[in-house]
Amino acid sequence: MKSTPVLIVGAGPTGLVLALSLARRGVPFRLIDAASGPGQHSRAMAVQARTLEFYRQFGFADEMIKCGVIVRRAHMREAGAGGKSHEVLCLEFGDLGAGISPYPFVFTFPQDDHERFLNAKLEAASNAVEWNTSLTGLQQTGDGIVATVSGPQGEQTVTADYICGCDGAHSKVRHSLGLGFAGATYEQLFFVCDAQVANAGGDDLNIFLGERGLLLQFPVRSSGMQRLIGLVPPEFNDRDDLNFELLRDSVERLLGTHVTAVNWFSPYRVHHRVAEVFRRGRAFILGDAAHIHSPAGGQGMNTGIGDAINLGWKLADVHRGRADVAILDSYEQERIGYARALVATTDRAFTTIVAGGLRGELTRRVLAPLVMTLGTRLDVTKHALFRIVSQVQIHYADSILSKGKAGHIEGGDRLPWCPPIKNFDPLQSLDWQLHVFDDKDEDVGQLCSHYKIPIHEFPFSEPVRNAGFARDAAYLVRPDGYVGLAIDGDDEAALKAYLSRHLIPGRGTR
Repeated sequence: MKSTPVLIVGAGPTGLVLALSLARRGVPFRLIDAASGPGQHSRAMAVQARTLEFYRQFGFADEMIKCGVIVRRAHMREAGAGGKSHEVLCLEFGDLGAGISPYPFVFTFPQDDHERFLNAKLEAASNAVEWNTSLTGLQQTGDGIVATVSGPQGEQTVTADYICGCDGAHSKVRHSLGLGFAGATYEQLFFVCDAQVANAGGDDLNIFLGERGLLLQFPVRSSGMQRLIGLVPPEFNDRDDLNFELLRDSVERLLGTHVTAVNWFSPYRVHHRVAEVFRRGRAFILGDAAHIHSPAGGQGMNTGIGDAINLGWKLADVHRGRADVAILDSYEQERIGYARALVATTDRAFTTIVAGGLRGELTRRVLAPLVMTLGTRLDVTKHALFRIVSQVQIHYADSILSKGKAGHIEGGDRLPWCPPIKNFDPLQSLDWQLHVFDDKDEDVGQLCSHYKIPIHEFPFSEPVRNAGFARDAAYLVRPDGYVGLAIDGDDEAALKAYLSRHLIPGRGTR
């Protein structure tokens, strides 16, 4: 019988980020996956700004950006007579989120490349995925988890303090816990493929609209190919032998050019579901095991990564004796509401976009271009669109870990980015910290020293005020870059009450 503090099941982006989060904090774990290696094909392309901000804390956001594509513009095209497409709209994305995030752009990096990138980072941290290893049994005891896993060395029993199911839509962990997974499957069938497309230069996104069709074309830097994602025509929905050649005519009519080679092709169906709970005892579910979405807005993979960031530091703090075990209650509290709202929102958008008949055609060819035009023309609408899609707007106002307000910032808000003072730089410590504007109070300093919380002092200025901070305020920042406590002035009593409830004195990382 082998023992580990945390057993992670599933080595997709969610499981890999959770593993990296624990590894960076020195927490032992085992990461198993039934596959033989990282994914070879994927549908997820978008890496949102909030995800890049998390990767900035890990120190490799800029490295990833060099591997992917910053999309500066999108072309919406319609199929025309003679198999030629013509442009109906060009959307200039530019820096949609200028002043909001260090990563104000639209960024794409295919999930299969993304997984290989994260896997390399995990190996560099002297950790490795146990491939060809699956979970076959799971029981909870009073003080831990007893799991059976089957791998190259045969079947073995593993005990763990906690188990984390990051094992996708058909999660063995979720099934073992008996958790409901309410939702449905969309009728429309989709396809994804990597192909060489004639005259497909540049890094722009192309959106092709047809009377019955919808096709997205993304450049994939690692392969030099184009990733095509589109609707399968209804007459082919029930074909067991579906392949690209059956779709070639309809795809090339939308593209207005020829597909010269196909590297791989896969049909798929889209689901929308949310688990009834994200935790049962010492077992947690994350990512697609907990919620699956339509692809509208490129939210699914990023939401799973957000789950991993949220849970990772909490498990680490509890394991190291840094925080009270009750802090784990905040994981489901903070993530399940967002998942439910996201599934509902993307479902409405997706259903409208892919609808058949006149309704779908009007949406794709009239309403969608109009909304995108309005959304990317004015600064106020660009910023609103960016905040929603990039996930920087996610906040945890109702969490047990969120208290207080100072200036325009409340407990549970993402720490606003203020480049003149470089206030995101200290977040790379991956630990609690206090951000103070102007001088700190001596008693506050002693209290933070007692809890081993570093204090970062920043000068107050107009850019700081514009970012939402208040003069003489203090903000206790969580390891994931969210504000736990905001206090206006040197309110030692509020800080003391917060720390005594959630953290353990004398335990820290410095």
